[in-house]
Amino acid sequence: MGILYAMVARGHVVLAEFSAATTSNAGVVARQILEKLPHGNADSNASYSQDRYVFHVKRTDGLIVLCMADDASERRIPFAFLDDIHQRFVKTYSRAILSAPPYAMNDEFSRILSQEMDRYSNDPNADRLNRLKGEMSQVRTVMINNIEKVLERGDRLALLVEKTSTLQGNTLRFRKQSRRFKNTVWWGNVKLTGALLLVLAIILYVVLAFLCGGLLMPSCLSLAFGV
Repeated sequence: MGILYAMVARGHVVLAEFSAATTSNAGVVARQILEKLPHGNADSNASYSQDRYVFHVKRTDGLIVLCMADDASERRIPFAFLDDIHQRFVKTYSRAILSAPPYAMNDEFSRILSQEMDRYSNDPNADRLNRLKGEMSQVRTVMINNIEKVLERGDRLALLVEKTSTLQGNTLRFRKQSRRFKNTVWWGNVKLTGALLLVLAIILYVVLAFLCGGLLMPSCLSLAFGV
């Protein structure tokens, strides 16, 4: 069954409505809901159950869009319909909404309500399209909020850039110091290796001199050269 009734109102002033359920008292219940809504223009979404139907209400900037759907309908679809109707109504009538008398837009906009009620009730692509629009809108809102936060934290951002530059300078100095330390360690290893080789050579010479009868190793030389 889908969406059976829709209304657009400014406060308690009904500007347009359409009903596809000729036997229901949707209009009467809708007006009762308008009277019970909290005063003020605070944005809000609400749903009210009535027998086998659910009335969904969306108030944005003082403009109220309302629809009645059967209780089997998912909540997402009626609110996607309400969001679409709100955007169309504001785009079409703009500032005229603020002072329009009751039913001033009914002759023209009731046809749009009828068409959109049928589309959201029977065309599955309508919900997919509006779900995509909603996701894109949320991404855009998050991006705008993030940009505003960055602008508000301009001083913090400048401080962050300064700290980043300082960190980069410290990193370069650390790399230079590490390179110098590495070279120092390498030369130390070379010197240590040379010293060890020299000590081993001296020890070998002392041992050979002892075994060969003196510093000039005469016995070993005579054996080697047959003297």
